[in-house]
Amino acid sequence: MRDEHYWPDWDPDPQPAARTGEMPAVTAAPLDPWADSPGVDRVDATDPGPGDDLVEELLDAGPVVIPPPTPAGRFRRGLGRTLMVAGGTVALLALLYTVDLVLTVGDVPRGVTVAGVDVGGMERNKAESKLRRLLEPRLVEPVPVLAGDVETELDPVEAGLGLDWPGTLEQAGNQPLDPVTRVASLFTTREVGVLTTADPDTLRAAVAELAETQLDHPLIEGTIRIEDVPGTDGLVQAAAVEPRQGQQVRDLDTAAKLVRDGWLGAGVEIPVTVTPPKATAAGVRAALDGVVNPMLAGPVPVRGEGGEAVLKPSVVGAALRFAAQDDGSLQVQLDQSELRDVLQPQLAATEVPGKNAQIVFTEDRPTVRPSEPGRSINWEKTLAPFVEVARNPERPGLRVVYDVEQPEVTTEDAEKFGIKEVIGEFSTTGFDGDVARNVAAIAREVDGAIIEPGATFSLEGHTGPRTASQGYVTAPVFEDGSGPRVIGGGVSQFTTTLYNAAYFAGLKDAGHTEHVQYFDRYPVARDARSLAEDGSVVDLAFTNDGDTGIAIQSEVSGGSVTVRIWGTKRFRVESSTGPRTEVTPPGIRLGTQPDCTPEPGTPGFSISDTRIFYDLETGAEVRRETRNVRYAAKPAVYCR
Repeated sequence: MRDEHYWPDWDPDPQPAARTGEMPAVTAAPLDPWADSPGVDRVDATDPGPGDDLVEELLDAGPVVIPPPTPAGRFRRGLGRTLMVAGGTVALLALLYTVDLVLTVGDVPRGVTVAGVDVGGMERNKAESKLRRLLEPRLVEPVPVLAGDVETELDPVEAGLGLDWPGTLEQAGNQPLDPVTRVASLFTTREVGVLTTADPDTLRAAVAELAETQLDHPLIEGTIRIEDVPGTDGLVQAAAVEPRQGQQVRDLDTAAKLVRDGWLGAGVEIPVTVTPPKATAAGVRAALDGVVNPMLAGPVPVRGEGGEAVLKPSVVGAALRFAAQDDGSLQVQLDQSELRDVLQPQLAATEVPGKNAQIVFTEDRPTVRPSEPGRSINWEKTLAPFVEVARNPERPGLRVVYDVEQPEVTTEDAEKFGIKEVIGEFSTTGFDGDVARNVAAIAREVDGAIIEPGATFSLEGHTGPRTASQGYVTAPVFEDGSGPRVIGGGVSQFTTTLYNAAYFAGLKDAGHTEHVQYFDRYPVARDARSLAEDGSVVDLAFTNDGDTGIAIQSEVSGGSVTVRIWGTKRFRVESSTGPRTEVTPPGIRLGTQPDCTPEPGTPGFSISDTRIFYDLETGAEVRRETRNVRYAAKPAVYCR
């Protein structure tokens, strides 16, 4: 085989090329192929040997011409060198891979971190020791917890949390065999986290308690709080109530799992269901600074006709209401009733009640006393500009707006009512003392009352509560002087008299109540009372069911009271009383008190009364109305 280093390519017939001049001739000096070869003995050319003939033949052949390498030759030499380099590199990498694999057998893979602690490439027992040294102090540190707008902490010990040390390292896995992965581990890290242990019941209970006491909280809507300033006369101060979302932990089991999995990290975020407030902090502040504080800066005067009132800041503050709006603002509203309750007593004297036309009786003839218009405060119009007026730093105050109050019965009404004659009249007697004073007081209030056609007259509605300022005094409840003493006691004497006058006037009964026990001073089954045994009110009412108006005339003289009903007579009325039935004896009661007064008893019984209506012109009966009444027995009192 030809060795190119020692035996260059040669042409067996170089002469033609040299002759043609196509290629420069290269004259080679005689070569000694073994001259510098190590391990080969040099052979002297002058020494005879087995190749002497061949040598001499070559020397005689003349100069050797070596041509330049061809492209194919150059490619083969380059490819050879590349393959040699690549092969060497692969061999080197294989050697390094094998060495790396052998040196890291059984260790934690490179680049592994546990809870931020680098344990990559360490022996497992040393890695566990390092983790214990660095992480064990963190096992008792509070766990940061974020839930909505709450940042708090959880005690891991009380929550039953711990670490599985061997299991944590097992998560890192074994040394990877993939060379790419092994090379990448030289430049990257891989967090495998910790494997925690937890008592499920203890952890869930701890998370539930944390949610109940800290994480969950109700919605706080943005508003304004107004408080009195101690030691001042009606001054108040306003403060913003910052809005806060309402929130609730969505699922306790999910929250417990998040804590278990991430408690050794930077913190645990627990998802919550949020209810956002409407008003924003900016909206609350705008209402406080722009509206509320100016309104509470001082008292607000309210000026009426002939009188003035003052609204202190405390009153204004109590009347303010706040409503959060969808656009984030806080609307300031005013409860006018709060202001009206304070202003009404102060401005009552500026109101003038209207006076109805009245029928007065002169020489027992009815005449009309003219009506008079009054004025009353229109509270809605008066208080409408209050907010703007109260915000004015100059405190100009409010001007009271009045409405004209027309009387219910005008002069014209009274004059056309057709009140011209007495259509019903009745009198009762037998009272004196304090009862007489009360009967006179109620008679004065009723005298001159007018009832329009179709209207219903209520005795209690007309007179109102009975007070000392109206002339009433304390007296026994019952007209005969029995029963507890109450203010206005005994007025049922007048009630019975009025009922009978309306009875014979042919007016429609709209409700009355007889006495529990019968008083013989009244017509049987035709009595009416105004007071119950405990002093509470019992009403009497009747309706003017005629086409013309009526008027009531009442007068008291001594122990007698008379009531006349004036109008246009429609009927002649008579009363028919039935027999007493179901009679029960009165019984006996022994009185032992020092002030005991003997009293005769009265039996109890049932009875009926029939009211009969007759036509005035023909005298024919029109209709009948029957009422059944039951009276209880009244025991006789014997004093011992």
